[in-house]
Amino acid sequence: MTEIERYLEEGRRYIRAEDVVQASEQLYKAAEEAVKSLSKLYAPDVYNEASAKERWTSGLLFKAAGEIADKLDSGVKHCWDAAWTLHVQGFHEGKLDINYVAKGVKDIEKLVKLEAEKGRKND
Repeated sequence: MTEIERYLEEGRRYIRAEDVVQASEQLYKAAEEAVKSLSKLYAPDVYNEASAKERWTSGLLFKAAGEIADKLDSGVKHCWDAAWTLHVQGFHEGKLDINYVAKGVKDIEKLVKLEAEKGRKND
């Protein structure tokens, strides 16, 4: 199991435990790591910028997600937006209910699957 898959599974576990804050953060981390991985191939300039800065900013993550979406046209932007909502409204603000978070799993799963199909196979 990869780190990305572990975050996804942890998110599911926290949903079962009805822990909105931790479920939201673990699902977001799965999406974040998937975007970072996909950026190596589909947004290399963004990946290199993050590497040079030795950190990813939210701006770089959004830029990478946009470039990946442009190249793959696979719902990446929608899935990234869903992950960001979980991060901000679920983790930081604690304003989401568990049902909303549970429905968000599908979007995160799409990113994780895409990363497995398009990202890792090219490592």
